[in-house]
Order: sequence, then C-alpha cells, then structure tokens
Amino acid sequence: MIALLLNSGLGSRMGDETREHPKCMCRLTEQETIISWQVKLLRRIGVTEAVVTTGHLADTLIAYLESLDSGIRFHFVHNPKYRETNYIYSMYGDLVLHPAVMDALAASGRSVMAVDSTLPLPDKDFKALIQDGRIRRVGVDCFDAGSVECQAAYHWQAADFARWMDEIERFVERGDVKCYAENAFNAVSGEIPL
Repeated sequence: MIALLLNSGLGSRMGDETREHPKCMCRLTEQETIISWQVKLLRRIGVTEAVVTTGHLADTLIAYLESLDSGIRFHFVHNPKYRETNYIYSMYGDLVLHPAVMDALAASGRSVMAVDSTLPLPDKDFKALIQDGRIRRVGVDCFDAGSVECQAAYHWQAADFARWMDEIERFVERGDVKCYAENAFNAVSGEIPL
C-alpha cells in the first residue's frame, strides 16, 4: 500500500504558526506534529512508501520527514503553484485521525472515506451526502438530508482512484484549480462506488 500525503497548502489562516514551517508540521504535543502523527498511523497499518506533495517551506518539510527515521520511503513532488491554487492542486495537510479510523480505512476491501453520522454537520468543513450506502457528493455546502460529517481521508481501490485522478486532471487542464478535488469526485461520483 502506498500513501499519498498532500501537504502543499499554504496554511495562511494559521498566521504565525506556519511562518517557519508548513502547516503539517504544527505541533500536537511537545513530541508530535500533525505529519509525524500521520506517518506513525501509516506505519501502524503497514505503509512503507509514501508520496508527499510539498509547497510552502518544502525543504523544511523534506528535512523533517527524512529525520523521523520512520521506515517509510518518501517520494516528494513539489507544487510550484501552491500559492495560487486550492486543494484540487494542493491540500490541507492538517488531518489528525484517531488510530481506529485509520485502521478501519485500511481494513476496508473497497473504496471508502472517513465519515461520522454521529457528529453535527460542520458549518465550513466537508460533509458527504450518502444515498443507498454510497457517497454521492462531498462539499462544504452539502447540507442535504442524508449528509454526514466527513474528513478528506480515503482508502482507494486502484481503479476508483484512477477514475478520480482522470477527472482531477480534466479540471486542472481546463484551469479549474481554485476548487476542491472533491468537485472532481462529484462530477464522476456515479461511476465510483465510494
């Protein structure tokens, strides 16, 4: 299993927290950063290789990940357009998942996304519309009946991931880069059993 850690977002809303390091390097505890926690969870489920996008302070992130001695082989892909694009081209880098959520994602034999129907719908964060046991739409504006709280944490089957990436590529090719990657998913959700 190969992980994709999309961490090239600027983190501009975090103010001074991201002045000297990328958002994913913000501290959770004295010993743990967001990305060190992500890496720890990935190792827990057996990941030995990860692709990491970089943007803001890329060299700082690369040096930090290589210093972790995590047992994961990292491949870095720099996003030179991280300042002018949104998450379809860059990404948050701030997901902090409970180990049980990561375990459940990894154990699934199909394409899945982390959702929680017990939490109230957040005002600004992602929500997923679920119909007939499948996610039909994901977005910050998804307040329809059947919508649940969700995180942009996925476990993909290869064919489903390839279909989503094909649609993301179409968005990028036509210059639609100030939107979420989930917009591309929404365009093809009928074809992807998520």
